[in-house]
Amino acid sequence: MAFHLEGLVAIILFYLAILFVGIWAAWRTKNSRGDGDPREGIIVGGRDIGLLVGAFTTTATWVGGGYINGTAEAVYVSGYGLAWAQAPIGYSLSLIVGGLFFAKPMRSKGYVTMLDPFQQVYGKRMGGLLFIPALMGEMFWAAAILSALGATISVIVDIDINISVVVSALIAIFYTLVGGLYSVAYTDVVQLFCIFLGLWISVPFAMTHPAVTDITLTAVEGVYKDPWLGSITKEDAWSWIDSFLLLILGGIPWQAYFQRVLSASSATYAQVLSILAAFGCLVMAIPSILIGAIGASTEWNQTAYGLPDPQTRNETDMILPIVLQYLCPPYISFFGLGAVSAAVMSSADSSILSASSMFARNIYQLSFRQNASEREISLVMKITVFIFGAGATAMALLAKSVYGLWYLSSDLVYIVIFPQLLCVLFIKGTNTYGSIVGYVFGLFLRISGGEPYLHLQALFCYGDCYVDKNNIYLQRFPFKMLSMLVSFFANISISYLVKYLFEKGILSPKFDFLNAVVAKYSEENMDKTTLVKDDNINLSELAPVKPRHSITLGSTFVNKEAISDLDSSPESPEHEHKDL
Repeated sequence: MAFHLEGLVAIILFYLAILFVGIWAAWRTKNSRGDGDPREGIIVGGRDIGLLVGAFTTTATWVGGGYINGTAEAVYVSGYGLAWAQAPIGYSLSLIVGGLFFAKPMRSKGYVTMLDPFQQVYGKRMGGLLFIPALMGEMFWAAAILSALGATISVIVDIDINISVVVSALIAIFYTLVGGLYSVAYTDVVQLFCIFLGLWISVPFAMTHPAVTDITLTAVEGVYKDPWLGSITKEDAWSWIDSFLLLILGGIPWQAYFQRVLSASSATYAQVLSILAAFGCLVMAIPSILIGAIGASTEWNQTAYGLPDPQTRNETDMILPIVLQYLCPPYISFFGLGAVSAAVMSSADSSILSASSMFARNIYQLSFRQNASEREISLVMKITVFIFGAGATAMALLAKSVYGLWYLSSDLVYIVIFPQLLCVLFIKGTNTYGSIVGYVFGLFLRISGGEPYLHLQALFCYGDCYVDKNNIYLQRFPFKMLSMLVSFFANISISYLVKYLFEKGILSPKFDFLNAVVAKYSEENMDKTTLVKDDNINLSELAPVKPRHSITLGSTFVNKEAISDLDSSPESPEHEHKDL
């Protein structure tokens, strides 16, 4: 393949434009900072992200390189087709569910990151444990899409994969460093426009290529391969449902999503931008679906690509750039390349910022430096953005199973973090003991189910299993859903069991080594409960006992009303105005 100087120039111009927007957004941040906690400006953009920008940046976060490449691949591959392209509908429903049920309680309580409610209810140690799968998901996702970008650029422009990955990562890291969420949000708007324009310009040219058969015919008839509409067999129905639920429910507990929700100017805006982003995800998937259908309708022997076809060459994951390269004129394929680059960078910068936000906020500030200054948090954020960005880049260059690692980590987000988020927001009375048991059970059941991408053999066969070409057992039973439910109910049951044992005196208070039941229960009810068991003494006759506030922990949460709900009783309204 010949080196394309025009393509290289197009990429350079595109990257310069993105860099300019990122620097401008960083300048805007410094000149429009409000009166709130300045530490919020880096993580949640000062909570003044508008509805339109918020909807665009949320859409761009989901519509990444994996989204558009993976959708095209699913439609193209024989035996799968559009019926197995679950990401567009799955992620759209995820945004709708997140907007309807999770956005408002998270935003209205003034949290700064997704891990804040966990540390508030379960303590900083549990928050640190939950940080691990959240970090893994963000890091491996960034590495996977950077790896896909390098392969895409090498297909279309024929330059070294490593160079393209490193340059793309450096640009994303740089504007994330200088501008935080503002830079990421405003570059996302530009990148989303580039994705939409680049792919839609390419589709008509690819569809009218002489080697492409009418896609309405190949949708239902096997011309060159199986019909691209695909089908779901009876034996694969449970597996399909398992994967679909993972996309819907597992797409919610990501810091990249909640960072947009928590940056909205109001709780209502947080809900609305989620619904708008769901619609945007559906619209942005249409050109990828068409490109996958075009790839399945092409007689590759009539193109410069030749035979065997991409599936025979095990290049199905690159079907989108292959269609752009061999079925479109060069200048059109460069537009498509810009779309793929934009999609990758819009997701990579979000993942890197999300990982660094959780570390700076929940690990560094809340666990070690509660009174850290704005400058200190900003410095930690910048250091971790660089470290996590460099780590994702290194994995993209060196790891052979980046996608396998991301599949496993995304499953852990669904199985471990989602049930914990349900409990901490909607189930009153769960505690750290139940959280730990649910964490361990979910983790064990998921790993014991195996992972073919990592050649991880299953320890148990959940119902119907079959062996793949690598002698790895694959599960047809929805064991991921089972693992999530076990984790959820284990959290609830153990929490209430431990609470019952302590309240009835079966367990001595000295065994509450995590201070999750006895100490917490006494603090929350100090204003309502007498310390003397005597029926002759009325509660109204007692002098109110003020709860013991933690000055350092309380001051770290921005929304003081959210803390006062936990630390103050209705009988003592003066506490709501006390400086925490």
